[in-house]
Amino acid sequence: MATPVQLPMLEVITLEVAKKIIDAAIAKAHELKIRPMSFIVLDGGGQVVCYNREDFSGILRFEIAYGKAYGALGMNRSSRAIHMMQARAPDFIASVMTASQGKLISSPGGVLIRNASKRIIGAVGSTGDGVDADEACAIHGIHAVGLLPDPAEAVPGPYQPPMN
Repeated sequence: MATPVQLPMLEVITLEVAKKIIDAAIAKAHELKIRPMSFIVLDGGGQVVCYNREDFSGILRFEIAYGKAYGALGMNRSSRAIHMMQARAPDFIASVMTASQGKLISSPGGVLIRNASKRIIGAVGSTGDGVDADEACAIHGIHAVGLLPDPAEAVPGPYQPPMN
C-alpha cells in the first residue's frame, strides 16, 4: 500500500496527485482480483486531469468513468447518492441527465475528492467491475493521498461480480 501523503491545504488536483490516486486505485483492483478497471480524475471544474485504464478494458470505460465523476461534481454528491436519489425522484434525475447532455451517470463509482477543509476539489470516476468494487477502488485511491473521499468509506466486501 502506498504511503499516505499529507496534503491538508491542497486546493486543486495536480497531475502528480491524480496519478497517485489512480495508481493506488489500480493496486486496490489488483488486490481485489477484479475485472480490468478504468479510472479518471477530474478537477473541481470538471476538467480531466488524468485517465488510465487497464489492458482489456471495454471501449466505453472512459465515457462511463467520466460520467460518474462529472455527475458527482455536478450534483455535489457521490454517484451512489445520485443513484439513491433516482429511486425517490426519477423525473428529477432524468431532467438533470438531459440538462447535462447525457454526461451524468447515476451509478456508484463517482467519488468526490475533498480537501482537509472538506471543500470539493475534484472527483474520481471508476468503472470495470461491479459498482461496489468500482467505488471501493476509487475511495482507496483518494485515501492513499491523504484526501477525503465522499463517500468516506466503501461498502464492505466481498464484492459481487457484474453479470457476465
